[in-house]
Formats: sequence, structure tokens, C-alpha cells
Amino acid sequence: MRDARGALSVVTGIALAASMFYTGFALGRTLAFGRRRAAAGAATRPVSILKPLHGSEPLLAMKLRSFCRQDYPDYEVILGARDPDDSALHAAREVAAESPQRVSLAWAEPGTPHYANPKVDTLAALLPHARGEILVFADSDMLVTPGYLHAIVAPFEDPGVGAVTCLYRGRALEPTVASRLGAMANHQQFAPSVLVAQALMGVRFGFGATIAIRRAVFDAIGGLDAIGAHLADDARLCALVVERGLRVELSNYVVENLVAEPSLGALLRHELRWARTHRALEPAGYAGLLLTFPIALALVHGIVTRRRPALIGLAAAYALRAALAQAARTSFGAVERETWLIPARDLLGAGIWLAGFGSRPVRWADETLRIDRSGTIVG
Repeated sequence: MRDARGALSVVTGIALAASMFYTGFALGRTLAFGRRRAAAGAATRPVSILKPLHGSEPLLAMKLRSFCRQDYPDYEVILGARDPDDSALHAAREVAAESPQRVSLAWAEPGTPHYANPKVDTLAALLPHARGEILVFADSDMLVTPGYLHAIVAPFEDPGVGAVTCLYRGRALEPTVASRLGAMANHQQFAPSVLVAQALMGVRFGFGATIAIRRAVFDAIGGLDAIGAHLADDARLCALVVERGLRVELSNYVVENLVAEPSLGALLRHELRWARTHRALEPAGYAGLLLTFPIALALVHGIVTRRRPALIGLAAAYALRAALAQAARTSFGAVERETWLIPARDLLGAGIWLAGFGSRPVRWADETLRIDRSGTIVG
């Protein structure tokens, strides 16, 4: 028993040291992102923003309206749902009535292709109405400023850029613990991990917060047919862009994700879906996510060793993690200070990571989806 505890102490100690190194590296990458400069150039390419909707959500009209008030000369916004009776269309109609020359509504007509991925299934109803040279796909819970389009379209001045994606910060819509924890994950853990991945292997991924893609490239890779069976349609889309020898650019612009988790149970379901999707797409990368939870690892190491010096490791892990949280708040423009919730965020993240190794069914809105090892939706 003593030998087993000693071996476990060594293993957890190594994991903790690796996590501390990772967190320090992520801190440096986050600070460097905060020193970024806005992309130059006056982009004028015609743009179509497609916003797939499903169900009502808090402040939906406000979020949609932010995409319709861009300081950009040539763009359209297409709002829509698969079902013409979807409750989200109440807010969409309100927004469309304010800008009838700019905003249009769409839903599935007879003959519209059907896809296993619910979001792609909705996009199938919107895409036929898009006329832009650049297509922009953005999730419904995002909020942007008037300079958004200029920022994400500017990189296309480089012919080697096939797609552009954005990081996102979280903002809790209500002061509940669930919403705060959900918001924290966006910029305190996810965004820094993306910057680390960018430094190590470049950008081969994209995020539902925003993916902008050349229409010609989108058509060349197979359009919606190429991504319709994949749960992580955004990641798949950008991977196909890279396979064609083009770059995916990580924009300097940071989108804001308005988080409204009604309960801790809802938060757990959302994060478990993301975890299982990540594991299906990148098993090795998913295993490495454990290093993003230094406080949880320090706590486990302390329980195993049962020695007072382990408390120093726990304090150091918290200090480094708090420094990363502050850097993320500054660099990504987050508004909340949630220092007291950092340990809870780390422990929750570690628990979700562990649960992600379980069965493959995931909940998406009101649907249960099964995915295979490649991330394809089956059944």
C-alpha cells in the first residue's frame, strides 16, 4: 500500500508540475494576445451573416440586433429556423422589421435538404438566400460591436486565408453561480487553451461563435454536405479548409457569449456535450485538457501525499490560476471579477473532463444525439 501511494504521489506530482508549466505558458500567450493590434484595411467584400435559431432565449432580439448594426458597407443578415413556427422567430421578426433592407427571414421549404446535425439542418434553410462573397456563421447567443465585420473580413485580403474564426469571452446574464461558472469557462480556460494550441500547431479549428469563410472555398469543400453529419460542424469546416492548403486565421476580435444557464444541471449538460465532442474529435488533445486544471491536480496531489508541503503547491496553483484569470479578463475584455469562484471552476472542469470519458450520447437542445469515434452523428 505504501509503495502504491508513493508511486501515485510521483504521478500526481508530475501531472501537477506539467499543469503549472502549462498554466504559465497559457498566461504568457494570453498576455501576448492582449497586446494585439487591430487588423488593417478597409474591407468591402459582400458579406452574408447567417444566424440559425432554435427556441427562445434571453435577450435574443438584442443579440440579433447587434449583428444588424455593423459599420460595414455591404452586408446582409439572414435569420431563420427549421420550423416556421419556432418561438425564436418572434424576436427575429422584430429585428427584421427594424431593418427590412438589411435583414431577411428564412425557414425550411419543401425539398430543403435534411442533415443529422441540428444547426446544419437549420443552415440548409438559410443558405439558399445568401448572396455574399464571404459567408459568416455565428451562433445565436453571441453579441458583437459595430466593428465586428470589418475585423473578421480584413484577413481575407490575404489570398492564402480561407476562413477566419474568433475567440469569445463569457458574460453571465444573471448573477447565478451556474451562469457565472459557464461564463468563466469561455475566457479563463477555453480561450487560453486555444492560444496554446495555436502556438504549438497553428490554427486548424473553428468555433461556432464566428466562422467566416470564402463562398468559393465553402462550395469547393462540399458545402453543408461535408459537415452535415458531424457534431462539431465548426471544427470540421475549418479542418477541410486547411486540407485544401488554405489558412484559418484566428481573428484579433473577441466575440461576447451571453451565458444564461438556468441551473447547474443545465450547465453540466452543456459542458458534457462539448467535452464528449472534443474527445471524439481529438482524443490525444482531450487527454491533455487535464493540465488546464492546476487547482484540482494540486488538491489530488495533496490528498495523496498527506504532507504539509503539498499546501504550498495548492497555494501556488491557485496564485497562477488567478493570474491567468486576471490576464484573461484584461486581454479578452471580460467584465466580471470572479476570483472566489476559480477553485470551483477548476474542480467542475476536472469533473466534466472525467465524465467525458463516459458514454457517447449528448444532449443538444431538446434532442439526444449519438456520435461515433470520428464525431459523426449516428442513429
